Amino acid sequence: MVAEEFPEVTLIRSKENLGFARGNNLGIGRASGSWLALVNSDVVVHPGCLEQLANYLDTHSDVGLAGPRVIGRDGRLQPTWRQLPTIWTTACRSLALDKIFSRVSKRKLNQWVNGDPVHVEVLSGCFWVARREAVAQVGGLDERFFFYAEDLDWCKRFGDAGWKVVFVPAATATHYGGGSSGAAPLRYSIELLRANLAYWRKHHGVMGLAFFFFLSVIHHTTRLLIRGVETIFGRGLDSAYKCRRSLVCLQWLLTGREV
Repeated sequence: MVAEEFPEVTLIRSKENLGFARGNNLGIGRASGSWLALVNSDVVVHPGCLEQLANYLDTHSDVGLAGPRVIGRDGRLQPTWRQLPTIWTTACRSLALDKIFSRVSKRKLNQWVNGDPVHVEVLSGCFWVARREAVAQVGGLDERFFFYAEDLDWCKRFGDAGWKVVFVPAATATHYGGGSSGAAPLRYSIELLRANLAYWRKHHGVMGLAFFFFLSVIHHTTRLLIRGVETIFGRGLDSAYKCRRSLVCLQWLLTGREV
């Protein structure tokens, strides 16, 4: 369809699923513009979005990566920015302590909806516009990450190299989400774990890897117990699925066996 309806587009065909990083790197290698737009296939780009992002990069020479305000299929704002994971934030999330601070996060999220561009640490990989000069310095996406965590890694490398990563709310897009993971959610839960373990080992060494592994075991053991009790008392299919997901993740963490 692309070849027939958009003959002016350079169409790169692959005989296999190369993963997010390798697939995008193919496009980066063939692109010729000053700005590189990496946009997921389940994203609808709103009118003026790319122009807004390109103009912002054009007038802020210290920004290497920018992303728009993203709306989900339900019309709600998706929090496509976040902090780089630390020992404290990862421990809070694994132990569900982050729920205590959810109200604060929601207030901050609402403040940013119609606000000025904000310097952040991480932008979701569903929609990026990158400065070619910055990518030439930082390098492409790390192809050791097949799926997930490549956004953490790339944004961290931009920051480490002195380039700012910026959320630009005036530019907007819709992200439907779940196009890839929805077909095999349990398998993608393992891929998420695998990617995060790789990230912690790359940026925090063997001790970081051991830390994340230990917290992941605690996290999924706790969830398995809680969701298991909910399932027994008839809390519905959602609890049963989450119980199964934690069981599958624990199986992979402790034995290496996949679904």
